[in-house]
Amino acid sequence: MLEFFINNANAQAAPQQGGGSSFLIMMVIFFVIFYFMLMRPQMKQAKEHRKLIENLGKGDEVVTGGGVLGKITDVGDNFIELEIAPETRIKLQKNSVSSLLPKGTLKDL
Repeated sequence: MLEFFINNANAQAAPQQGGGSSFLIMMVIFFVIFYFMLMRPQMKQAKEHRKLIENLGKGDEVVTGGGVLGKITDVGDNFIELEIAPETRIKLQKNSVSSLLPKGTLKDL
């Protein structure tokens, strides 16, 4: 009887090998999708923000990340001075600027 169980155990087929190549292809496809859906747009947006920061100049009207609107009165290497009301100026890091407004926007507000 014991011999019957041993023969059945030896007769079972071994698991098939070769699933590694399909797994590798699936991982490559997943990385390509991840790159085009997440990484590439984020790198493009960071590049546009860097370009915006480099081109800031005196007289530009901007919005900061905190929602403060103002006109740039002075530009340094890392900081800008922003006039948010007549004779009210604050000093901010350049990176805090989120967008550039069209000229004359502050007069309309």
